[in-house]
Parts: sequence; C-alpha cells; structure tokens
Amino acid sequence: QVQLVESGGGLVQPGGSLRLSCAASGRYSIINAMNWYRQAPGKQRELVATITSGGSTNYADAVKGRFTISGDYAKITVYLQMNSLNPDDTAVYYCNVEGISRGTPFNNWGQGTQVTVSS
Repeated sequence: QVQLVESGGGLVQPGGSLRLSCAASGRYSIINAMNWYRQAPGKQRELVATITSGGSTNYADAVKGRFTISGDYAKITVYLQMNSLNPDDTAVYYCNVEGISRGTPFNNWGQGTQVTVSS
C-alpha cells in the first residue's frame, strides 16, 4: 500500500510563503483525487485543496487566491504552494489520496507536517 510523507512545514512570519510536498511509495489501482487537509489544535480537520485525476482543482474559500495545489498522479506526488500566510493558517497539514484498490475504496493519509504562522 502507498505510504505518504509530508514535508516543507515550519515557522513562517505573516505574509510569508511555504511549499509543502507529499512523497509517496507503493501502488494504487485507481487514483481519484489528491488532497491537502489541515487541522488546528482543538478544531476539526478541514479540506484545504483538491486536485482530481482529470486535473481539476478546488480550494477552500479561506485559501483561494493564496494557495495552489499541484500533483503528479503517475508518481502519486502532490504539492501545496502557500502564499500570503496568516496566523489562521496555523495547523498540521495532511496529504491525502483517494482511490480504489482491487475494488475497495481507500483514503490514505500522511503523518502531517506542522505549519506555524507567527511574528
């Protein structure tokens, strides 16, 4: 099964930028979408951005115009470019892959990478 590992998080000042990466190993039969989620302390995990196997993208309203998702389905690799960061973006960011393996749906998660926006 595919293992997802996020990287690129860290501490950044408001207005700064970070680029998150998600590296994968393993194999899936069908990939439907690759996603980035985030979860702040005491809050529920929320969907930040999605890229489908057809190349369509979607973003949460809070990050539209600031974040850009990109991916390589052949390599099962996904990125999140984050610009104009503000303290509300502080969270653990998780890579997620949705698909079907031998007729069984799956939803695979990385371990998360911390993003802290503070001056």
